[in-house]
Amino acid sequence: MAELPSKVHLNSHPICLRICGHSVYGDEDQRTWLHLVMETGGVLQVRLRQEDIPSGHISLTTSPLTSSSMPLTWMLKLGGPYMDHMYWFWRIVHHVKDNGVEEMILELMEDSQDV
Repeated sequence: MAELPSKVHLNSHPICLRICGHSVYGDEDQRTWLHLVMETGGVLQVRLRQEDIPSGHISLTTSPLTSSSMPLTWMLKLGGPYMDHMYWFWRIVHHVKDNGVEEMILELMEDSQDV
């Protein structure tokens, strides 16, 4: 019997991600996503990892760092990138499910306000 691959590339992305606590976003299906900011070669990327966090464990306030450096929301545009609350565009680098854990990397697009 053939083994199923442990890593699956996903084409169905959350429509909306909203900040709901320190380093935590929530999507339209009430799933929670932790974020990690990365800078690779001068390009800003955000790694989002879907992890179930009980609502009682999510801080209701955002830290000044999260509020000032991270988007409050990301909205998926039809057939394309995410747009944040400041109208900056973020392309989906990858969105995979690996051993049951969903991960997505978003990258700030150069000249994103001109898209």
